[in-house]
Amino acid sequence: MVNKLIHKYCEGNEALEQILLKHSTDVARRALKIAKAHPELETDETFLWEAAMLHDIGIVRVDAPSIYCYGTEPYIRHGLLGGEILRSEGLPRHARVAERHTGTGLTAAEIVRQNLPLPHQDLTPESIEEQIVCYADKFYSKSHLDIEKTPEQAMRSLEKFGSDGVAVFKAWMERFE
Repeated sequence: MVNKLIHKYCEGNEALEQILLKHSTDVARRALKIAKAHPELETDETFLWEAAMLHDIGIVRVDAPSIYCYGTEPYIRHGLLGGEILRSEGLPRHARVAERHTGTGLTAAEIVRQNLPLPHQDLTPESIEEQIVCYADKFYSKSHLDIEKTPEQAMRSLEKFGSDGVAVFKAWMERFE
C-alpha cells in the first residue's frame, strides 16, 4: 500500500520517488527501532511504519527543485498537503502524522507569529506515533540522503526556529533513546 501510494503521487518522477523512498525508509527504520526498544510506549508498529513511510508525501506538491519537486506550493506546507493527500486516500491517522511533523510541531501561536502560510491551528504531535515519527525525521535530510545527523546536529538545525523546539527535541531524546 505504502509504495503504491508513493509511486502514484510521484507520477513518473523517478528521482523524486527515490528520494522519498530513501528518506522515508530511514525515518521508518529509526521509528521502528525506537518502538521496539520501548515496549512500554505501546506503539502500533504497523501504523508507525506506514505513517513514517508516508509522512512526506506532500512534497510532491511543493516547489523544491533541488529535490525534484516541481509543484507550486511553498515547502513549509508539505505536511499540510500530505495530510490532504492521505485523507483523500482514506488514511486520517496517517494524515495527522504528516501534518504534525514539521520541526517538532507548530503551535497556532508560532504559525501566527511567523506569518506562515498555514491554518492558524495547533499542528504539534500528540499521539506517541506522531511524536516518534517527528523525532526520527529530524535525523535525516532529503537533500543529503547519505548522512544521518547526530543528535547535536539535529538540535542545531532546530535552533534557528527557537528554543522551544530544541526543548521538545531534548525531551524526546531522553524518552526515546
